[in-house]
Amino acid sequence: MLAACGRQTQNAQVPPTPGAVKSAASAGVDTKASQNNRMAIAAKFDEAGPFSDGLAAVRAGAKFGYINKQGTIVIAPQFDFAGAFSEGLAAAGIGAKNGYIDKQGKFVLTPQFETADLLPFSEGLAAVRVGEFLEGKWGYMDKQGKLLIKAQFDQAGSFSDGLAVVAMDGKWGYIDNQGKLVIAPQFASAGSFAEGLATVRVGDFLTGKTGFIDKQGKIAIASQFESAFPFHDGLAEVSLDGKYGYIDKQGQMAIAPRFDFADSFSGGLAAFRAGDEETGKYGFIDTKGNVVIAPQYDFADMFSASDGLAAVRVGDDKTGKYGYIRQ
Repeated sequence: MLAACGRQTQNAQVPPTPGAVKSAASAGVDTKASQNNRMAIAAKFDEAGPFSDGLAAVRAGAKFGYINKQGTIVIAPQFDFAGAFSEGLAAAGIGAKNGYIDKQGKFVLTPQFETADLLPFSEGLAAVRVGEFLEGKWGYMDKQGKLLIKAQFDQAGSFSDGLAVVAMDGKWGYIDNQGKLVIAPQFASAGSFAEGLATVRVGDFLTGKTGFIDKQGKIAIASQFESAFPFHDGLAEVSLDGKYGYIDKQGQMAIAPRFDFADSFSGGLAAFRAGDEETGKYGFIDTKGNVVIAPQYDFADMFSASDGLAAVRVGDDKTGKYGYIRQ
């Protein structure tokens, strides 16, 4: 249950600017020196999640624990799954016991109802699936373990900007923190609000296009992309013809779609991949599209907004090890 860097894509009516990713040399980047100088925590973990609240979930062997920013294990590996800390708590599980732990690794909230899935707390509420994976429904729980919004949704996301994305009968819409539908389920897919906008897919899932709506449910950026993702640092990654780039809040292309994969910005940097998913390498660009960390990692996650570290993998997805680099 660790955050990974997997995404989708979209198509815009803005013609892509020709050109490839800038080379490390043209960006003034020394690949080997960059990797050595930026490595803050050695690549020694079997899996690694993002830092949040000063801690990150890591897997050593079959079990998950947590490390601090010095790479020291502060919560021993003991969990079968472990999520990121948010609002002082992290979702975790040992065997049949699922709930939320504090920063000492102690369970402080174990729901008295059957839960199949737990999302991080956000704005005081956590989305939880009650019942079995196939037949269970999603609702929202407070930090006392009370189900404040009854389990009634087919899928659900975390609260952001005062709203949460939910699905009912195959369509996505948005609720407020009282559980009231404020944007009716009508989209083939939808994402969480960020910086006042949210991604929505208009049309069917396979042939539709993705754009952005405002908090009144009105289209703010026309549905024209193959896929799109939330705004961070004023930019959102989108895809056109299988390549990733970034738009601004006016829907204008700010960084031309030329990357084989691209992630969200955080702290002014975003991960990108040069090459295919199997053999490509990950590096980082700035908000102008300049390469500041040359493609050299076999996987790279977003930089943590709170802690300035990003998980990277050295080696393939079977035998490689994860560590953390600094901005």
